[in-house]
Amino acid sequence: MNLYFECKSGISGDMSVAALLDLGADIEKLEKALASMKLDNEFSYNISKKSINGIMASDFDVIIPEHNCSGEHHCHQGEHNCSHNHCAGEHHHCGHGHCEHSHNGHQHRNLDDVNAVIDKADITDNAKNLAKKIFKIVAEAESKVHGKDIKDVHFHEVGAIDSIADIVSFSVLFDDLSPDKVYFSTLTDGQGFVTCQHGKIPVPVPAVCEIAAAYKLPLKISDNDGEMVTPTGAAIVAALYTGEKLPDEFVIEKTGYGAGKRPYENPVLRVMSIK
Repeated sequence: MNLYFECKSGISGDMSVAALLDLGADIEKLEKALASMKLDNEFSYNISKKSINGIMASDFDVIIPEHNCSGEHHCHQGEHNCSHNHCAGEHHHCGHGHCEHSHNGHQHRNLDDVNAVIDKADITDNAKNLAKKIFKIVAEAESKVHGKDIKDVHFHEVGAIDSIADIVSFSVLFDDLSPDKVYFSTLTDGQGFVTCQHGKIPVPVPAVCEIAAAYKLPLKISDNDGEMVTPTGAAIVAALYTGEKLPDEFVIEKTGYGAGKRPYENPVLRVMSIK
């Protein structure tokens, strides 16, 4: 079995998790993995279905408790509002506009702290290694953007609790499916600016640019205003990207749809099981 990620509407962590769930990855393994991290006081999550332009897609939403958020609003994940990992949710809506408030109520974590959380999770070694690889890719990009040593890149850049949930969840579900090969379409991003902790930043956001450059990811800019490819989404692609082209012909065995939360024309990630 091979997987094809069609990223014409972008890609983020929550979209990727949702698409694999929709494709049939084991939800019980996901639930067991998230419970084993023992971070119940830091987040909860909801898995549901929603219609995207008449297509039923799965939705994965990590919810940050209000007492962990220093902003005035209840913080839910929303890929459409947080431009990148400077916000506690790099792709999750924080209940209002862009993520302009800080999230100092969360525990600060650097990459070693994140790896310690991953190590204690009850998941396979393959899933752990993939999760660490994805986080390292994001951390390397953030360290370059901010001119910091990677060990000095702290929680709000790479250790955001919703990013931990997304990356571990994706790694568990990907390991469950264990495809032989993985193909990706060109990554389509938006344009303009998004506002986050450090002010306005351009789209594609700097961390995505760094990841795309470092891993030679094909990128296309659409007319959509705002972010479509998040650093977590780009890092997922980078961790699995081989550069191998999709075959001219293939047979689709099953299709999974992962719902995004940004209100652009078609916020859905389609992942196909092909042979």
